[in-house]
Amino acid sequence: MSSPSHTADNFIEESIIEDLNNGKHGGRIHTRFPPEPNGYLHIGHAKAIVINFETAKKFGGRTNLRMDDTNPSTEETQFVDNIQHDIRWLGYEWEGETRYASDYFEELYQLALKLIDKGLAYVDESTATEIEAQKGDIGVPGTNSPYRDRSPAENRDLFERMRAGEFPDGSRVLRAKIDMAHPNLLLRDPVLYRIKHEAHHRTGEDWCIYPLYDFAHGQSDSIEKITHSLCSLEFRHHRDLYNWLIEALEIFPSRQIEFARMNVDYFITSKRKLKLLIEEGVVSGWDDARMSTLAGLRRKGYPPEAIRNFCMDTGVTRRDSQQTLDLLEFKVREVMNRNADRYMAVLDPVKLVITNYPEGQTELLETENNPEDESHGTRQLPFSRELYVEREDYRKEPQNRKYYRLAPGKDVRLKSAYIILCEGHEEDDEGNVTQINCTYYPESKSGEDTSGVKAKGTLHWVSAPAAVDIEVRMYQPLFTDPTPMDHEGKDFMEFINPESLQVITAKGEPALAEAEVGESFQFLRQGYFTVDPDTAAGKPVFNLTVGLKSGFKG
Repeated sequence: MSSPSHTADNFIEESIIEDLNNGKHGGRIHTRFPPEPNGYLHIGHAKAIVINFETAKKFGGRTNLRMDDTNPSTEETQFVDNIQHDIRWLGYEWEGETRYASDYFEELYQLALKLIDKGLAYVDESTATEIEAQKGDIGVPGTNSPYRDRSPAENRDLFERMRAGEFPDGSRVLRAKIDMAHPNLLLRDPVLYRIKHEAHHRTGEDWCIYPLYDFAHGQSDSIEKITHSLCSLEFRHHRDLYNWLIEALEIFPSRQIEFARMNVDYFITSKRKLKLLIEEGVVSGWDDARMSTLAGLRRKGYPPEAIRNFCMDTGVTRRDSQQTLDLLEFKVREVMNRNADRYMAVLDPVKLVITNYPEGQTELLETENNPEDESHGTRQLPFSRELYVEREDYRKEPQNRKYYRLAPGKDVRLKSAYIILCEGHEEDDEGNVTQINCTYYPESKSGEDTSGVKAKGTLHWVSAPAAVDIEVRMYQPLFTDPTPMDHEGKDFMEFINPESLQVITAKGEPALAEAEVGESFQFLRQGYFTVDPDTAAGKPVFNLTVGLKSGFKG
């Protein structure tokens, strides 16, 4: 029975509480996540993962991970490995060992024979085109296959010979015998098995017939005694067949409940189209930081906590939703602001010389690592006569009185260092600033300021002699349109953003040379950045994870 503490936050939980109150399955709750291992998981899968695991956890239940590996043409072990890694990275652990639909091939085969013996399935020699034509249309009844009235004995013989490899691909299929006039077209004698003489990534050459999703999925749920089969809304019309097979085979009655998919602006979640981006060289691979895959988001630096929060906070609905990228980035920023240490890097450097600072002198200045968390401690920064600052932080002539950065006659505080007075600049023949000249107030040292000088602006900087070159990959969305799949008559590839990746060489404080792959930092006044796997010894590579504010920085 349900506990009084069990209150429903959505319609799925309402259904579960109803089952608990009715004593169904003895109060046991068991969900599953059944991905097909034909590509990497993406942000849409994250929503399904969170719903399945969090729902089971709330009611003290369990969740299985089962690979829907019934199509040997597209499935690979590398995809299995990455799916497992992604789920664990998100923070979830499934019940027992990873399961596979292929674990149940013999049981599924026996269930198919049971349907045949009950006169509820038959072997059809019609072509795929002929079967499609037999289905009819909405409001138009279908027509029976000429092979529909074969006897159970004849169908069993043919199906056994299909398994034995006697027939070529496409020559025969096994169809359920339901109703060719059924209002749900999916129940007009759906195909359950097809012939494929291809090696399977787990079973090798053992099988040459493979069940289709509609047969393998529901029956695998029943074999595992899944109480609640939570799936996306696209499978709503498949539920009738799901239930028909349970009744026809008299097996464990799993309950299918559908929820709406989650779409996110500027992301696509079709594995086929994600694969096309790779094949066309638009991106470098499944884990390219511009992809919607969890591997890509991880490489970019998205914390798993932020993705979980995003999926939970967007709710569970019966209607497909389109979420903004700004909301996802807000969730990322929320976590990184709390956890990421603050470091200094200058992305578009110009030299600044403090003319009254002693030549050749270097002093170490203390700065906090994370003002959000004192336990992160402090570190020391080298300070010298020559520094790098951002080119955009200098104006020859300020546009208004509220300009608080560098300009002739302006006082500015250098973060954790001194207040400086801008005296002017040097430039090349084309008018480009090549050097900014300043003086400093020796008594204005941060934390010990007795100068009496007030500076309204604070800038980040890097000591020029101690600076390290860092590669920085600045990202914008991969597409120029938030919904590139929604334009009739246009290919989504037409919306590829040519500015989605800009690679620059920046100047970083020396500690960044020792940053490790996966570490994340806030570059002061720039954004949050994460160390990329391409990093090599002494050659750090940083990905822009998210800007400091909503919108895109590139």
